[in-house]
Amino acid sequence: MAEEQAPPVRRICCIGAGYVGGPTCSVIALNCPDITVHIADINAARIAAWNSDPDPVTGELVNLPVYEPGLAEVVKKCRGRNLFFTTDIEKAIEEADLVFVSVNTPTKKSGMGKGFAADLHYVEASTRLIASVSSSSKIIVEKSTVPCRTAASMRTILEANARPGLHFDILSNPEFLAEGTAVQDLQNPDRVLIGSLKTKEGELAARRLKDVYAHWVPREKVYTTGLWSSELSKLAANALLAQRISSINAMAAICEATGADVQEVAHACGLDKRIGPNFLKASVGFGGSCFQKDILNLVYLSESLNLPQVADYWKQVITMNEYSKSRFAQKVVSTLFNTITAKKVAVLGFAFKKNTGDTRESAAISLCRYFRQENAFVAIYDPKVPEAQIWLDLTEPGVVDDTKQVKEQVTIHKSVQSACKDAEAVVIATEWDEFKTLDWEAIYASMKKPAFVFDGRAIVDPKKLRQVGFKVHTVGQGPEIVDPIWA
Repeated sequence: MAEEQAPPVRRICCIGAGYVGGPTCSVIALNCPDITVHIADINAARIAAWNSDPDPVTGELVNLPVYEPGLAEVVKKCRGRNLFFTTDIEKAIEEADLVFVSVNTPTKKSGMGKGFAADLHYVEASTRLIASVSSSSKIIVEKSTVPCRTAASMRTILEANARPGLHFDILSNPEFLAEGTAVQDLQNPDRVLIGSLKTKEGELAARRLKDVYAHWVPREKVYTTGLWSSELSKLAANALLAQRISSINAMAAICEATGADVQEVAHACGLDKRIGPNFLKASVGFGGSCFQKDILNLVYLSESLNLPQVADYWKQVITMNEYSKSRFAQKVVSTLFNTITAKKVAVLGFAFKKNTGDTRESAAISLCRYFRQENAFVAIYDPKVPEAQIWLDLTEPGVVDDTKQVKEQVTIHKSVQSACKDAEAVVIATEWDEFKTLDWEAIYASMKKPAFVFDGRAIVDPKKLRQVGFKVHTVGQGPEIVDPIWA
């Protein structure tokens, strides 16, 4: 029997113009000129930034709310053609054939599951809005990272609130983007995963979404699964990646204690085709919006399913990550003769990784707070993170107004040279490429002596820096026997 023809999707609405919705649907618009895409958000300032004018000199879009290499070019090409950013969410939903729900799902800060479970308030609110404004049947696509079986809750809300006669199909289409390479990941994904109910209607909806991606993604890379498997796959993928990072960071601690080099250990292990080299880069710790949140979600799910041993296993990944950050910060203090009171520490990098302006769960935040508690003066430089975001991350608006105290200890700089001037230590917290080619001789000349470099990302050559005159600590490397300062 011939497969039922899937009517093409012509109009897409994405609820949420953040780090996932903005880039994802911009790339869809780029590759699907026959589809009109509206990215809708209640945040007027964010939408205004997406609609901001190009720089009058360069012609580039420099004020987008999300920084990703290549994203500005995509938006500039499509905006006004078949890509639109709007605060009129209701109209965008009403006109759409397919609605992506790409809203924030933070970890709950209160109530049942506090500190572990995902807060689905925004998902539920979006679902209620879809039900209330829709006058035609639609496909609803979970794009946010959600707990397993969230689609069942969404369906209950839709069926209780939608107009009679309307039909809604719910799909799971998790994103597997790496910030810093999001556009590249979207243009050439390892896989696109679509989960649906194993019903005739569910499979038809999945084919319609698959046809959207087939504009540029080979069909053999688009995988269809059950709805619950798709929802869980996102959590599983992030948990497994984070686990690898915590594993190599645990090895880094052993390497520092024994004099081994974690980079050599990681390379040797990565040559095993069963293991592979990816995500075996020791560092001060992982950050970002997904890893910690998704693992905590997995912990909560395991506990709710009465699987305490499984929950404890995944908790340890988070424990090791926190230990990696605190161990590195303590190394800075102990090396600077057990005190950094009134000493200037330059922190290079504030984003959680290079090629993004995202600071969520950034290791730099933890380091700066630790240094502040030790009464140091902290000088921060990052090429892409806005100054306002740094102040927001280091203060606690709505909890306690400590802005004045923070600004007495923290300064934000426009250049590496300015941040490092008169500092006693340089801490590399983000692996920005520009930090690999700095004029270390000039930096050394501007610092107090002895001058220390603490490389939390293992991106600079410690031998070259020692030749300049620095005392160097690289994460995962033991002390050099020839350097008595480390004895």
